[in-house]
Amino acid sequence: MKNEMLALILAGGQGTRLGKLTQSIAKPAVQFGGRYRIIDFALSNCANSGINNVGVITQYQPLALNSHIGNGSSWGLDGINSGATILQPYSATEGNRWFLGTSHAIYQNIDYIDSINPEYVLILSGDHIYKMDYDDMLQTHKDNLASLTVAVIDVPLKEASRFGIMNTDSNDRIVEFDEKPENPKSTKASMGIYIFNWQKLRNMLVDAEKNNIDMSDFGQNVIPAYLEQGEPVYTYNFAGYWKDVGTIESLWEANMEYIAVDNELDSRDRSWKIYSKNLIAPPNFITDDAEVSDALVVDGCFVAGKVDHSILSTNVKVEEGAEIKDSFIMSGATIKAGAKVNRAIIGEGAVIGEGVEIDGSEDVQVVGYNEVVGLTNED
Repeated sequence: MKNEMLALILAGGQGTRLGKLTQSIAKPAVQFGGRYRIIDFALSNCANSGINNVGVITQYQPLALNSHIGNGSSWGLDGINSGATILQPYSATEGNRWFLGTSHAIYQNIDYIDSINPEYVLILSGDHIYKMDYDDMLQTHKDNLASLTVAVIDVPLKEASRFGIMNTDSNDRIVEFDEKPENPKSTKASMGIYIFNWQKLRNMLVDAEKNNIDMSDFGQNVIPAYLEQGEPVYTYNFAGYWKDVGTIESLWEANMEYIAVDNELDSRDRSWKIYSKNLIAPPNFITDDAEVSDALVVDGCFVAGKVDHSILSTNVKVEEGAEIKDSFIMSGATIKAGAKVNRAIIGEGAVIGEGVEIDGSEDVQVVGYNEVVGLTNED
């Protein structure tokens, strides 16, 4: 039976701009907001949009990501006619099948896609923070009789040169695509979210492989090829909150924005929940001497110090006299007595020693996973 749309999440990126945070895990597995990992947003959007089958394409350091996703039950993707499938590079008779680009990753998984037999494929990035109704995007794709629809968001003109920019006519049909142009003609930035008619895309990728034509990347190869062939390519204009958290600064900024009661992401909207695989932990405990203000404190936390405008993830320990301000503390981290943390991201399981100061007043500071700062062997 033909399925209408299959979602494919590209989650294999190394995320080198996140430095220490992605030395041992893929970028989509990085924690966010105290309770989530970045990929939870794409997965939750799929679940809320009624998409029953999701393929997650991984490559770099996939262990934490694979463990987190499991069989997809946290997102309701473990039913009879639904599923979350981890797709990784593998060895074949013709050699190892490493993914050389975004569309090459799709080509290497044609057998899986054909087994689902979709009419449309939805291509997603696994490293963005946003809420989107993909069903609404699909309806726009159908209404336009499009071969390809690209989700775009309006960005300030001064930032447009950082993105792939879509230049359109009055009907939102894309007439030109500029990859990070020096002098952008519009402010419609690609979000890295695409809906393709599967058979058209499949034929293009297979023909390119047979004829040794480079069609390994959507932005550099596939979209320009569609435009050159005169295919109907349209934009889907998105107006909600969206954040590419590919840098330390943007990840920190998104977490600080998330703290606000009326945050733009509208995280408390019960009609569009963000689901995740959550750790089992006891209730948090805040001592008499603790001072906590304007903060998110998740299960399992022990707080005896001062916390201001910060996020404490699951099982974080803040000892007496410690001070945390404008920071994101990932799960299992310990801030020992008298330590001060300001404008920082502290990785999972990290330990900040007694009296140590982490000050990101000028540049956001990062402490990596299980990193120990300021302790000796005697400690």
